[in-house]
Amino acid sequence: MHILVVHNRYSSAQPSGENKVVDQEVGLLRAAGHRVELFERRSDSIAGRSLLGKAAVPLLVPWNPAVRAELTARLRTERPDVVHVHNVFPLLSPAVLAACADAGVPVVATLHNYTQVCPPGTLHRNGRLCTECVGSAVPLPAVRHGCYRNSRLATVPLAVGLSVNRRRWWSGVDRFFCISAAQRSILVRSGMPSERLAVKHNFVPDPGVCRAGDGEHLLFLGRLSEAKGMRLLMAAWDRLAADGGVGVPLVLAGAGELEREVTAWAAGRDDVRYAGLWDPEECRQAVSRSVAVVAPSLSLETFGLVVAEAMAAGVPAVAAGHGAFAELVEDGVTGLLHQPDDPDSLMSCLRRITADPAGNRELGRAARRRYEQRFSPAVGLERLVDEYRTAIAGRSGGGDGPPPLGDKNTGSRRETRASGDGGSR
Repeated sequence: MHILVVHNRYSSAQPSGENKVVDQEVGLLRAAGHRVELFERRSDSIAGRSLLGKAAVPLLVPWNPAVRAELTARLRTERPDVVHVHNVFPLLSPAVLAACADAGVPVVATLHNYTQVCPPGTLHRNGRLCTECVGSAVPLPAVRHGCYRNSRLATVPLAVGLSVNRRRWWSGVDRFFCISAAQRSILVRSGMPSERLAVKHNFVPDPGVCRAGDGEHLLFLGRLSEAKGMRLLMAAWDRLAADGGVGVPLVLAGAGELEREVTAWAAGRDDVRYAGLWDPEECRQAVSRSVAVVAPSLSLETFGLVVAEAMAAGVPAVAAGHGAFAELVEDGVTGLLHQPDDPDSLMSCLRRITADPAGNRELGRAARRRYEQRFSPAVGLERLVDEYRTAIAGRSGGGDGPPPLGDKNTGSRRETRASGDGGSR
C-alpha cells in the first residue's frame, strides 16, 4: 500500500506524544512492506523566519493556500492509495483536505486531541474541565476566555479555523480515527458524523525490557503542567511525606511551564528527584524500574501513551479515573484509578500501590497481558491497515470488501469522480 502521511511536527523543546505516535506508525508500516512518504512542516522552523514571516503565521492557521497547491501537485504526481492526516497546526492548515479533494485521494485523519470541538484541543481551562465550545458552530467562549496560551489574540486564529473549516473536516475525511472510545463519545455528542468515527487505539512498541522485582520509584513522565496534574501530584505527595511517606522516592521527568516550580519543590528533598528531560532509552529504563507510573491528569486524555508504555513494561499505573485512562486501566486489575482532581484519593492510591509488593507484581503481570492483547504493534498494524482499506473502499465504491490497492488506473478514476465536487468542499 502507498500511504502519504501529513503532519505538522510540534516543537522539539517539549515532549510530544503525537510526534512519537506518528514516527512509530510510519516505522511499523514500512517494516511491514508498505510504502510510506511524508508531507510535513516543523514548528521549530518558525524561529528562523523573519519578523514579518513570524507575524504571518497566525494568518496561515485557518488556511494556507501555498500548502494546498504544493500538496495537490504532489498527490497528482505520486497517486498514493490514501493520505493519513495527523496534525495541521499551525503551518499546514485544513488546506491539506482541499488538496486531497482536488486530487481525488481518500483521506483518513487521526484525532489526537479535541481540536474538532475545542480551539486549543484540551477541553480544559483554568485547571478545570471545560466543554463550553462543544457542539457550538462558532467557539466564541474560547476567544472570550483566551483559552490558547491565555491570550484572546492567540486564540482567534484557532477559533476562526475551527468555525470556517468545520464542514470541510466533516465532509472531506473518509475515516476519522479516535484513539479511545471516551474521545469518540464526546465527539459524537458534539455532532460529528458517528459512522466515520472509528476507535483505533495507539500502539506501543515492545520496550524489550520488563520490570524485574518490585521497582525502585514512582514515576511521573510527561509535560510539567497544571493540566497534566503536576500541582495535584505535588500536593498529594506533600501530604504523604507529612504522614511518613511510602518508602520509595518520586521521580519526575519532563519539561513544561511548571519546570521552575517543580525544580524548586524538589530541591533538597530525599523523597523527590527531578530528572529533567530524558531521551527515549532513559525513559524506557526508568519505566521498567518503576513501582508504578503516575498519570494524575486533570484533562480528559484522549489516550495516555505513558500508561500504555508502562503496561508494555509490566508496570501498573496510578491514573485519574476519567477520559481514556478509565478505558486503559482496569481498576484493581491492571492498576489503580483515583478520583480526578482529588489529592486525598491520589494519595490513597499511591499508598496502596506501594504497600503490597505481591499485589503490585500481579497488577504488573495483568498490565502486560492487556498490552499484548490491545496495544502491541501486531494489533496496531492490523487495525491500521484495516481502516485504510475501509476508507479506500468507501471512496472507490467497493463497499466493505478490500479494494484493489496500488492500481493506478483505479486512482485515476477516483480523481475523475472527485474533481466534480472538489469545489463544494
